[in-house]
Amino acid sequence: QVQLVESGGGLGQAGGSLRLSCAASGGSIASYAMGWFRQAPGKEREVVASISWNGGREYYADSVKGRFTIFRDNDKKTVLLQMNSLKPEDTAVYYCAADIAGYTATTDYDAYDFWGQGTQVTVSS
Repeated sequence: QVQLVESGGGLGQAGGSLRLSCAASGGSIASYAMGWFRQAPGKEREVVASISWNGGREYYADSVKGRFTIFRDNDKKTVLLQMNSLKPEDTAVYYCAADIAGYTATTDYDAYDFWGQGTQVTVSS
């Protein structure tokens, strides 16, 4: 059983940057696809970015393309989300997730097997 813990959230300013980190424990994530999702108040959880097991495939939501970058370090069992040019609409709880079938950059919420507890990101204008 893999446990995921997010960190790095907090208050950011519009136009600024934040870096989220997802640390895995309890097992290797080297063969898993990893994803970042977010959920704003009153909205459904949506995929932000995802990456295949070896980093060969990536996916970004249109709303973050060109601003956010997903990285993974399988040796350190860590997945990062670098968020630049922040906008107030990026305000949400951000979740890290792992998909056991890791050959592609999964975007389907239901495909993910393990989830972190989430970290709040608030962007002020």
